[in-house]
This record gives sequence, structure tokens and C-alpha cells, in this order.
Amino acid sequence: MRIAVIGAGVVGALIARELCRYEAEVLLFEREPDVGWGVTKANSGIVHAGFHDEPGTARARFCAPGNALFPKLSEELGIPFRRTGAYVLAFSRKDLGTLEELAAQGEANGVPGLEIHRREEVLSREPQVNPGVIAGLWAPTVGITLPWEIAIAAVENALENGLELHLDEAVIGVEVSRGKVRAVRTEKGSYSVDAVVNAAGLFADVVSRMAGLDGIELHPRRGEYVLLDETTGDLVKAVLFPAPTPKSKGILVLPTIGGGLLLGPNARDLPGDARDATETTREGLSEVISGAKRLVPDLPLGKAIKTFAGLRPESPQKDFVLGETGVKGFYQAAAMRSPGLTAAPAIAEWLSREIAMDLDLEEKPDFNPTRDPIPHPADLPEAEWEALIEKDPRWGRIVCFCNRVTEGEIVEAIRRGARTLDGVKFRTKAMFGRCQGGFCTDRVLEILSRELGVPPWEVAKARKGSRIIIGEVRP
Repeated sequence: MRIAVIGAGVVGALIARELCRYEAEVLLFEREPDVGWGVTKANSGIVHAGFHDEPGTARARFCAPGNALFPKLSEELGIPFRRTGAYVLAFSRKDLGTLEELAAQGEANGVPGLEIHRREEVLSREPQVNPGVIAGLWAPTVGITLPWEIAIAAVENALENGLELHLDEAVIGVEVSRGKVRAVRTEKGSYSVDAVVNAAGLFADVVSRMAGLDGIELHPRRGEYVLLDETTGDLVKAVLFPAPTPKSKGILVLPTIGGGLLLGPNARDLPGDARDATETTREGLSEVISGAKRLVPDLPLGKAIKTFAGLRPESPQKDFVLGETGVKGFYQAAAMRSPGLTAAPAIAEWLSREIAMDLDLEEKPDFNPTRDPIPHPADLPEAEWEALIEKDPRWGRIVCFCNRVTEGEIVEAIRRGARTLDGVKFRTKAMFGRCQGGFCTDRVLEILSRELGVPPWEVAKARKGSRIIIGEVRP
């Protein structure tokens, strides 16, 4: 049996990994040159509790179970995950009513530990919060992670378990005959398959129509962010939400895995043809700053090191589209709006079981669920770092001084599949620190050029053609 998964974001990557538990050939197709470069690359990285989701929806069904799987996922794949808890803050009687509704909704969805705290309790825990707060809904199971690292780790683990990975290979057609999936066509060829999983993110509606299914409508919703450096990380401990609106969870202030603060996102609906519109805007960033300062008035905005925007798929039904369809062998993992990241591990387990039952697949006796992350010597005891250096002196050469990333880490990232500057960045955190690559990009580029055996002007930042160097000044 052959199964094609379309889309190597966090949802598709985790589904592909779960399918590799079974006796089948699993093919993962991604239009970008690397995994996790679509919706996954630029979002808040929050592992939600599940109180925002209306009972009875697919979002509500999978959010809390997905949250519960993150400690296990973190242990197996070596990905960062930290439970910070979260407050939804109320500044009016109307907001307080919203908190009570969210608490009841969360209890219906099986979210543990929800409590409404009075103003004094909120400020004792989070003294930088706007003193105008009157109450806060406390959710202890909320956490933070790095979504792109989950996608990278899941694919690495799946490759160890037999995955066939097709990067930079967009699917352009799905062949259906007599109501059943027969093949997928890409820019590079045709592949006979017995099943297809549509996890194509912003393009899931396009892929669905390739199979003759018209039930999905998607458009991009852009969210803009401001990132503050690691010296601000102690300002707040928990993820801070405002009372939500019908459109979004609102503009947040949250700690990051890297030790800084993230502000955002706003929410701007874009036309369907704007699926690459990740630019930031003056208006949008002003909105983010204003919304964040409503929660924490004294934000040190002079510590901002980066602004960016991400796109997420929005649909009229405001819910995931999951499971089997009218085309036999074609399965949906589409319309994965928030909390898609949180729900992804639970969806992957459920959908892979459904497919395995439909195709009568047996589990592999030798499936290995674990993946070792790239060592980060700066976090190791000195003796362990010295042992790495004894084996290879490149582990002792610091390239990125902001995040203390060594040449050894960069070489290992290239060995594991990084082919671009962004590929190294998302695997090692080089170029991810306070200087945002200002002092290390040239060195990383040099290492990529050396290890790949290509001239430096052929090394891309991300997609083809995104070059840093355009050629030699003189031969």
C-alpha cells in the first residue's frame, strides 16, 4: 500500500510520522524547499488549552487531547515544550461575562484546572499586567513550543522509519477513477497511490478540487508580530490573552522558548489569491503594539529585534475539515486554523488509525518513535561539551554568538537536510538571536557553500533565487 501526504507543515509531518507506524509506503510531498515553511513557520507557537473552542466542533474535539500529548511528543522527538499557563484578562463587566462563558466552554471540552482569579491574584502572579484588570481566567495547561521544530523533528523521525520525502515538488493533480484515488501528479512525475491525505495548509482547497471535491473554501488571514529580545523574557510568565472577539483570540503578550517576548497577532482577512502576502504593514504593527500595551502597558519596545507576519487558513465554517470524503482513499486534514498546532498530534493519531483500518494495515514491529535533536553544546555540562570537541573541533567553534551556535551544529543541520540559510536557522537558531544574523550570516553561508560543494552565490536564503550573494566581484 502507498499513501501520499500532501503538505509538510506540522499537521502533515505528524500525520506522515504516524502513518510510518504501519506496513505501508508513505510519501510526503512539499512545494517548498524545506519542511515547515508555510503556515507552520510563522505563528504564535502556543499549545492551547481548549477553552476557546465551541463544544461540538472538531476544534473542541481535538484541542485538549492534543495538548495532553505534548509532553510525550516533546520527550520522543526532542522538541522544546514548556507549560507556562495562561490568563484571559477581563477589563470590564462584559469581559468578565466572557470569562465565565469560556470557563464553562472549557469544562465542557474537558480542559482541566480552569479558575477565575480576582484582580489581586492576577497582579500578584503577573505584576506587569495593566492595573485596570478586574479578573483573569487561569488555564494551567497552556504551553509554548516551536512549531517548525516539531515539523522538522517529525519528518526526521519518519525518515528513520521509512518515509519517502519529496521537497520542492508541488502536487499539480490527483487522479481519481471510479470514485477512488489512483495517483498524484507533481511537477516531476506521477505516483500511483492507494490513499491521499490533504494537509496542504493554505492550499488545501486547491488540492481538494484536484480530487473533484468542492466543499472547502479558504482564504488567508494575516497576523503580524513584534518580537522582543531575551532580556525581556522575565516581564511576564504566562501567555496573556484579552477577552476574545468573534474573529480571533486577540492580540497577545507571551513568553517565547528563546527567552524573549512575542506580541501579536492582529487579524486581517486577505483575498484568496494573496497566499504569499507575508509582508508587515505600518497599520498592522501599530495595531499589534496598541493591543499588546492594553495588556502590559510598560512594554520595552526599544528591545524589538524583529517584526514578521504569518498566514493561516480561514474558512466560512471556522472549523477543521477532517477525515474521509466522497472520494474513496482521499482524506482531509484541511482548514487547520487555530488551534491547529495544538490539535495536530491528536489528529495525526486519529486519522492514521482511520486510514490503517480502511486499508487493513498492520503495525510495524520495529517502529522507533524517538529522534535525537541536534546537540546544543552551550546547554551541556562542560565535560560533555569537551567530549564533543575531542571528537570534532568544529563543536568548539562559535559561529552565532547571540545564541552560541557552533560550527558543529551547523554541519549537523546540513547533514540532516538543511540546504539554505533558513534551513540552518530553523534547525539551529543561528541567525535567530538579537542581531538577527547581522554578525553570523556570512559565516553560515560560507559553511553551507563548503559542505554542499557549491559557490556561495548559489546558496539561497530560502526559496530558489533568494540569494545573498549574486556573484564574484572579480574572478
